[in-house]
Amino acid sequence: MLPKLHLPLLHIPLFHRRSTAVCAALAAVGALALAGPATAQTAPPPAPTAADTLGVAHTSPAVLDAMRRDLGLTRAQAEDRLVNEAAAGAVAGRLRLAIGRDFAGAWVHGADSGRLTVATTDPADVSAIEEKGARAEVVRHTLSRLDAAKARLDRAARTTDTRDAPVWYVDVRANSLVVQALKRTAAEKLITGAGLDRSLVRIDTTSQQPRALYDLRGGDAYYMGGSGRCSVGFPITKGAQQGFATAGHCGRPGTTTTGYNQVAQGSFQASIFPGNDMAWVGTNSQWTATPYVKGQGGANVGVTGSTQQPVGASICRSGSTTGWHCGTIQQHNTSVTYPEGTINGVTRTTVCAEPGDSGGSYISGSQAQGVTSGGSGNCRTGGTTFHQPINPILQQYALTLKTTTGGGDPGDPGDPGGTWAAGKVYSAGDTVTYGGATYRCLQGHQAQPGWEPPNTPALWQRV
Repeated sequence: MLPKLHLPLLHIPLFHRRSTAVCAALAAVGALALAGPATAQTAPPPAPTAADTLGVAHTSPAVLDAMRRDLGLTRAQAEDRLVNEAAAGAVAGRLRLAIGRDFAGAWVHGADSGRLTVATTDPADVSAIEEKGARAEVVRHTLSRLDAAKARLDRAARTTDTRDAPVWYVDVRANSLVVQALKRTAAEKLITGAGLDRSLVRIDTTSQQPRALYDLRGGDAYYMGGSGRCSVGFPITKGAQQGFATAGHCGRPGTTTTGYNQVAQGSFQASIFPGNDMAWVGTNSQWTATPYVKGQGGANVGVTGSTQQPVGASICRSGSTTGWHCGTIQQHNTSVTYPEGTINGVTRTTVCAEPGDSGGSYISGSQAQGVTSGGSGNCRTGGTTFHQPINPILQQYALTLKTTTGGGDPGDPGDPGGTWAAGKVYSAGDTVTYGGATYRCLQGHQAQPGWEPPNTPALWQRV
């Protein structure tokens, strides 16, 4: 199932397919290596672009069709948008490392997703940001300061009733910590309990109360112990065991499941809810994990990885109640209070959902993003939803995402040696060694064969 929320969809303006910002972003992540000496034999091969690394060319037609319907884009515009967003994410990762502690967030601008904005608290960073083709914005608060303030709200929420102040998050575009509340007094109580500088926080009033939407291919239905229906998130493996990631509120460890066809399927192996909203189901030998999500009309949508996309990026969802719908990423690292308790670290989106969609797949292009947790509204009038990011689930339970690019043996050391390992989940800022060199992670993802640091400048920077 799925918690519900009712907010308007973000208007997405049309954009120019070959914007200079896109060109700058692509160049910044190595769109094409400069020619070497005058002979063809000595010219270095082109460096892979961010779009190459994230498999944008392999995006399913079902995803592009859903983006056309829900975001008002032509197919060509949808394809360009995904290329732009892949490049922007890589540039944002590099600038975050370059700016360091003054970094205050990054986001893309709706359909003009080649236009990346990077915020900083130091005016001296502006030229470095603009040199990479991004727009610079000088703000008051660093992202680390706002994240620390949100962490204090998270701690205060453990001893404060937040049912009337159910959602809080860092809004990088507004450079503010936001508390959404049914009653301002409830928000003020939470803020006071956290002992925060009031200038850091904005209170937005809302009439919506999120709730969990209760009700092996991503988006397919499954049933829990005969008592409700949820949706498969992403098929995974754990050694020889096959199964899928889904929402924690759908079941507890030991809860048995049956598939969309009512055939015995498996059982919940682990589950966290509230606090987080993550779980995984181990299936029996009758079920085989596939690298697909159920698309429009039942078409298979291929999954090539799990690189987290930036704020403002397009995102689509598959669920067993409402099928395919698309929107945009609003905020990462959001906290939301359902009747059952508070969930931390979820991503807020403009994608609609309804009960029974819980646990289902969120995908951006061909990159897995998360599993449906909750929200408000519906797919007739629009809404807001929250998803539990997939990488923390993979990391928490040592799972390997099933992808069309192959599996590999998680934990095998990278060749020719080093600490990098296929199957491990890396966060932005993590460092590894590979082939005698040190690399820093630019964007969170689960490593896989073919994504070795020297081969993926969109994901790793040599230091």
